[in-house]
Amino acid sequence: MSASVYPDLERVLPLVQKPIQYVGGEVNAVSKEWDSVNVRWALMYPDAYEVGAPNQGVAILYEVLNGRADALAERTYAVWPDLEALMREHGIPQFTVDSHRAVGDFDLLGISFATELGYTNMLTALDLAGIPLHSRDRGDDDPIVVAGGHAAFNPEPVADFIDAAVLGDGEQAVLAITDIVAEFKAAGSPGGRAELIHRLAASGVVYVPSRYDVEYLPDGRIRRVKPIDADVPWRVAKHTVMDLDDWDYPRAPLVPLAETVHERMSVEIFRGCTRGCRFCQAGMITRPVRERSQAGIEKMVARGLSATGFEEVGLLSLSSADHSEIAPLTKSLADCYSSSQTSLSLPSTRVDAFNVDLANELSRNGRRSGLTFAPEGGSERMRKVINKMVTEEDLIKTVSTAYAAGWRNVKLYFMCGLPTETDEDVLQIARLAKEVIRVGREVSGTRDIRCTVSIGGFVPKPHTPFQWAAQCDHETTDARLAKLRDAVRSDKQFAKAIGFRYHDGKPGIVEGLLSRGDRRVGAVIERVWREGARFDGWSEHFSFDAWMSAAEIALADQPVDVDWFTTRERDHAEVLPWDHLDSGLDREWLWADWQDALEQVEVEDCRWTPCFDCGVCDQMGTQIQIGPTTTFVEIDR
Repeated sequence: MSASVYPDLERVLPLVQKPIQYVGGEVNAVSKEWDSVNVRWALMYPDAYEVGAPNQGVAILYEVLNGRADALAERTYAVWPDLEALMREHGIPQFTVDSHRAVGDFDLLGISFATELGYTNMLTALDLAGIPLHSRDRGDDDPIVVAGGHAAFNPEPVADFIDAAVLGDGEQAVLAITDIVAEFKAAGSPGGRAELIHRLAASGVVYVPSRYDVEYLPDGRIRRVKPIDADVPWRVAKHTVMDLDDWDYPRAPLVPLAETVHERMSVEIFRGCTRGCRFCQAGMITRPVRERSQAGIEKMVARGLSATGFEEVGLLSLSSADHSEIAPLTKSLADCYSSSQTSLSLPSTRVDAFNVDLANELSRNGRRSGLTFAPEGGSERMRKVINKMVTEEDLIKTVSTAYAAGWRNVKLYFMCGLPTETDEDVLQIARLAKEVIRVGREVSGTRDIRCTVSIGGFVPKPHTPFQWAAQCDHETTDARLAKLRDAVRSDKQFAKAIGFRYHDGKPGIVEGLLSRGDRRVGAVIERVWREGARFDGWSEHFSFDAWMSAAEIALADQPVDVDWFTTRERDHAEVLPWDHLDSGLDREWLWADWQDALEQVEVEDCRWTPCFDCGVCDQMGTQIQIGPTTTFVEIDR
């Protein structure tokens, strides 16, 4: 049996901040007998416990794996630098929070990357676990390191550090991986680690970077990526779970003992999006739309509340108000829980999907927080470029309806640095925010109106129409944000009513390097980590200068640099680092949509129009699944 490291850990916990995040024991946590199973997973969200504990992806896989009699799964998170130092001093390895077992004792370490800024935290965990950083140096007793999450759709920057990557939905994939490992162990582990890696690569269930060779052209571009072995597929396809009612996880959500970023129970009401926002990787790689039925959602809510005691239910998806049964669903849930303290919430709502009846159902128990809308582009022109089919008239009408119905705070989310953007496009955000306040005061009859403008920097992502676009340099982004800030603050009539939040452009450059980088970027990640980089998604820990210094040294003998990976536009013929990874989206369709963006041509949502032939349904063997309840309509393409 793998021994618990808790006796050693307990002695140092009084010396760190928030020790409760490392002790485990949460409601609905699972701890199986080590020797009762054959395959053991450690699941990691590479960020602090307070961020990782509510993560739906890890929670789902945790239950799916623990539902197997022959497998177990435990969770591990990134440890803060104060505990890292003490662990190194006292020889305490990276551990799971469920049974405090050493991560290095597990068969597999699955790491879910929501963003690329968790890469250095992965290296910290590997090092603390005693697992060699490079996959080529690992032995038969080391875990198989598997990456997942959205960032796994281009795992090339971490190709040296991972053994495999799962593309797409993980539920069926982790079960298939477990089957391969179980069969391998049952046969006596013939050929050791190398043979298991080969079996995983040949199965097509995962992408194994070490079994592919990358050839480069003299100018630094990729010539081709080819499999080393004849039985390994040239392209690896994503996994897509259909019929979400059959995968109603999590069934018993974890209730953290420590404070986390989301104090609620979450239910995913549908997966995928076909709105076609050209900047949105999540919408592109999760196609097609697959709805849960109203009955299925209501069952998950009732069961989850009973198992947790949470007082808020988040109805999650990429665009929750687009669920075909959102109106009857929210009314039914509001009716059911109207006499309790249970509240309902949606994430950011599309301007053209909002209506006051829906909002009233969500706030029927008396809780009325702010509303969040995401126009994304400040000008009409920019919204056409990014295919965000929302007019200024739509936005003003929506927010005026909200203010008139009693809401007092509206949050608007925009992006800066989008393709073809000009200073004037960004300054339109200030004008729009002022108009929102003016209309809000008019329809509400009060000056007690707030509008918070939140600005995020645009980062081009793989498998989107903008994968060829040049990223805006951080100097230009920062200059535009400064002009926007001044435009908001200089107007005495509206300045105090408009909140302004933004991040500077430097973190976006690092994210862009990691997002569209290839295997050569791995040397940058390793160097900056060795220089102390940790928790790069946290502003207080992030160092742009450290990343740029590491890149300059690590890429010194290469014909590429940071600008080459970020602010350079790609042409149609260039082989992209992720072209051998199949998200289902046809490359020519993506290129055509990129050209449509440059010409400001908008494309409708294919849920309600004829097929635009993006490739997902026919190439993946999937269909759009939408309500009504119990009689899903499968839209063949």
